[in-house]
Amino acid sequence: MKNTPNLLILALLLLTLLGHAQTPKKTATVVNYGNNAKNGHYFATSGINLYYETYGQGKPLLLIHGNGGSIKDYRYQIPYFSKHYQVIAVDSRAQGKSTDTGSVLNYEIMADDFDALLTHLKLDSVFVIGWSDGGINGLLLAMRHPEKVKKLAITGANLRPDTTAVTAEGYKMIAEEGAKLRAGVQNDATKNTLKLLHMMEIEPNIPLSALRKIKCPVLVMGGDFDVIKPRHTLEIFENIPQAYLWIFPESGHGAVHRYRNEFNAKVQHFFTHPYKKPNWIDWEP
Repeated sequence: MKNTPNLLILALLLLTLLGHAQTPKKTATVVNYGNNAKNGHYFATSGINLYYETYGQGKPLLLIHGNGGSIKDYRYQIPYFSKHYQVIAVDSRAQGKSTDTGSVLNYEIMADDFDALLTHLKLDSVFVIGWSDGGINGLLLAMRHPEKVKKLAITGANLRPDTTAVTAEGYKMIAEEGAKLRAGVQNDATKNTLKLLHMMEIEPNIPLSALRKIKCPVLVMGGDFDVIKPRHTLEIFENIPQAYLWIFPESGHGAVHRYRNEFNAKVQHFFTHPYKKPNWIDWEP
């Protein structure tokens, strides 16, 4: 009888262990951003079908990717920001799942696409994140449709298609890719990519005077080894009335991925705090 309590404890322990063994482990849900039928939608505008996905709830946040990219490029941002916002991630015209049969592209019509989408969704003021060409589109959206943009965060954007803004390596990359595609089979996909490359060769053409008319606060970012020259990123910052500047150290054009945690936190802080231009002697927190 002396062993009865020990046997009881042993039996209970065995049942507990068996219970844990039989409980199936939860597996992390992998979301296929950019190809998620559950969250995907199409919107017809200006002769094209614009594809977008929505995630989360709260104040609306528009994500605009770079040239030749897609919604998937924001796979490190969507999970973070959808905890705080209603995220609207869009495939820009002629990219991802968004269609475009025209022979020519320009950034202005893309900005108007986003304006039309926001009007369709009955959203009159949104936060915006734009990477590379998405940053260009974000600036144009703030210029052409200022009522639509509450705050804008951009990284790796440029105002001009010349060597004052873009590095020689960047131009070399575009030229080499274009030459390779022109020498290959000219199918619809090749023609579409060439159209995107050509747009980068001749656009954008945004004057500094247009930047000075932007009404919303803008967080201007770039890498210290970005394909967009840091001095040009500084030029953009200096000509926007309400702007902050942040240059990522040891970073090229992909700071959104390379420094995703810092990027997300810094942009979130920018979105949630009122703009305040500090005095040069203001070193207190």
